[in-house]
This record gives sequence, structure tokens and C-alpha cells, in this order.
Amino acid sequence: MKYLFFLIVTGISTLSFSQNELSEANAKLFIDVFFDGFHSGDTLKMKSVMMPNMMMQSAYVQSDGENKVRYSRGSDFLKVIAARPEGQVWDEQILGYEVLSDGNLAHVWTPYRFYVDGKFSHCGANSFTLVYTDESWKILNIIDSRRVGSCEKEE
Repeated sequence: MKYLFFLIVTGISTLSFSQNELSEANAKLFIDVFFDGFHSGDTLKMKSVMMPNMMMQSAYVQSDGENKVRYSRGSDFLKVIAARPEGQVWDEQILGYEVLSDGNLAHVWTPYRFYVDGKFSHCGANSFTLVYTDESWKILNIIDSRRVGSCEKEE
């Protein structure tokens, strides 16, 4: 009887303390908090879902055809958001969410279209790496692709 009780208690505690894998609905919530802050210029909202040492990369092709990757810190990106010209509207429209998750690690793929003041600028995909911390899920890394001139505006 003691053995059965031990197995039941161990099973319940394991279920209670293990984090759930990131669902698509939960991933959408975290990514949407990030973009709500991005669109409104609220860097505190963005930071609430970012790891303090978050890194960013952008993969793109220069006008001369050379492939490039630009590296930056999340803190530098927040400075860009805070310094955005007043009245300028940045609108990143997320076209979908694809989530892969394993325990405390998740990957979220989000194709997008980006507009500045209502005018199409570029498109691509964001690749978010999230980790589960003692607080909640946090964005560890973002890499995006940027295609200019190779996207048609969808009506």
C-alpha cells in the first residue's frame, strides 16, 4: 500500500511541476504582446515577454544581390522603437503561427507583411525562439527574413 501511495504522490507532483509545452494559442498570446508593444511604441510591454539578453538577427539580400545577416541586441531594438518618429505607423501583419515545442523550448514561425504609414514596405518570416523561465515563456531570440520587391501586396 505504501508503494502505491508513493507512486500516486510522485505522479501527481510530477504533473504539477512540469510545464506544459507551448500551445499555438499560448504562443500567439506571447507574440501578440510583443507586437502590441511594437505597434504602440510600448517598450515595457515588449520587455515583459523578452529575455533580458534577447538577440536579434535579420537575413536579407542587398540591392547588389549579396546575402547579409545583421545582428543586434534586443535592448538596441527597444531603443529604435522608443525613438520612432511620433505619428509614424509601423504595422507588422502576422499571417499565421506555426509552433514547435519540446518541454521548456519552443520555436514559433510567423510569416508577415510590413507596412509603414499604410504603405507596403516588405515581407518575410519571423522565427522566434522561446524558453520557459521561472516566470513564464520568454522570447530568447528573433531572426527575420526581409524581402523587398519580391512580395505583392495582398488585397
